[in-house]
Order: sequence, then C-alpha cells, then structure tokens
Amino acid sequence: MNAENRMIQSVGHITMIIISGACLIPFLLLVVSSLTSEQSILSNGYSFFPQEWSFSAYEYLGKASEEILRAYGITIFITLAGTATSLAITSLLAYPMSRRDFPIKNQLAFFVFFTLLFNGGLVPTYLIYTQYFDMKNTIWALIIPGLLMNGFNVLLMRTFFMTSIPLPVIESANIDGAGEFRTFFSIVIPLSMPIIATIGLFQTIAYWNDWFNGLVYLTDPQLFSIQNILNRILTDIQFLSSGMADSRASGSAQQLPSTSVRMAIAVVGAIPILIAYPFFQKYFIKGITIGAVKG
Repeated sequence: MNAENRMIQSVGHITMIIISGACLIPFLLLVVSSLTSEQSILSNGYSFFPQEWSFSAYEYLGKASEEILRAYGITIFITLAGTATSLAITSLLAYPMSRRDFPIKNQLAFFVFFTLLFNGGLVPTYLIYTQYFDMKNTIWALIIPGLLMNGFNVLLMRTFFMTSIPLPVIESANIDGAGEFRTFFSIVIPLSMPIIATIGLFQTIAYWNDWFNGLVYLTDPQLFSIQNILNRILTDIQFLSSGMADSRASGSAQQLPSTSVRMAIAVVGAIPILIAYPFFQKYFIKGITIGAVKG
C-alpha cells in the first residue's frame, strides 16, 4: 500500500471516528442526564460531569414497575410476532414478483408501489379496523395497522431475490422435482439471510418504537406497550408540573425529577434495541446494499 492510499485510509478512519463520536456523545449525555439530580440540571444545565448524581428518576419509574414489566412483555410479544409474520408475508409476496416467468409480476409490483404513494387516511383506516375488523382494544391493534407489511420492504426483498438468487439454482431444483414451496424454503430462504435480517431489523425497530397504534386504537391500559406507558408517565409529569392540578399536587410536582425522568424514559426505551442491533449487524450492510440495487 503506497503513501497516498494510506493517507486516504487514515482520513477515512478519522472521519468515521468523528461520525461515530457524534452519534455516541448525545446518547452518553442522555444516560448521564438521567443519573443527574433535578436540582443540578436546573442550576447548571446538562453536563457530562454533574455536580450531583441521583437515581431518583429511575426510582420514580420503579414505582410503576408492575405496569412497565407488563408493557415490556406486550412489546416483546408484538415485536416478535409482528416481525415474524411481517417477514413471512413480505418474502412470500416478494418472491413471485422476482420470478421472470410469473405472469402478473408487473401488476403486483404496481399495486405494491401504489401503496407507497397513496393511503386512505387516518379516519377511513380507523373505521375499517375498529368497525369491520373489531380490533379496538385488542392486541392485534398493535400488530396489524400500518406495520404488518411495508411496500418498501417488499420491493427491497424482491430486488435482492432478482439480483442475488441465481436462476440456474432454481431451475436445477425444479428439474430435480422440487416444487415452488420446497424451492422457496430450502434454497431461496437460506440464501437470503442478509436481506431477511435487514428487513427484520427494520420491522423490529418499527414495532418496538411504535406508540401511535396504541394511542389510536387502545383505551385499555392493560394492553399498553412500553412506548405508550412511558408516554403516559411523561404526560403525567407534564400535567403535574403545569399547575393544572390542585395545590397539593402542585407541591408534590416540585419534588418530581421531571427533567431527568424524561432522560430515563428515553434510556429505558432505547437500550433493548441497542442490545439487539449487534446480532443483525453482520447481515445488515450486505442486505441493504444488495437489496437496494435497482432490478
């Protein structure tokens, strides 16, 4: 490697270190702020080296530990069930669209692409899911509306199938007597782990971070996901701090670590995804790169 290439590589490494630091430093500040006393934040602002440490924000969240644990269980269930079902639907739709001998592949591609451009709007969607499918206050309201299938993911997976699955391999399987389902599950799926892991990560993040479906379709607190619970805790703090409660409530509101609790809420919501990401990383770059190539 000559001096010019080494210099370019060094510049690239330094640039990536700076970008990585720009991503990590705000999260580090978030964690430190959640462990900082309320008075220290109000007096001195946010700091990486606070004058007074405190676990009061997490103690406040701990008072709602039963609700939070139940919400975590619901969130884990809808994330696993929704991601698995979404991957099954997406792959089963994308695979025939990728086959050049499938007669209506272009029509299917048009309908999928059409969903990226237009939708029915919130009110018609709400009426259909609540009045016709009766999903209000059910666990399915957190899995199906708006999350179960995404047109972008279908087109991404179709492109991967077209560019990365050799046609002679599929033809050889057909000659050996394998049917379409046998070919799909025994050959196509094992060769498509990069794109499956990539879309699985997209769906996992979407389900874990979703709060909108719970806000729209749920009124039963027993079915709230972790995002809805944390949003409700944050709303309660804002209500107490706003002075709309009675004088006694307002007095207790002054004792609440409202600023640090906001930080703690963000930490609690983000950590599980940070733990899951390394398991997808080895597939993510390859899947998103190959799947994004126009096919």
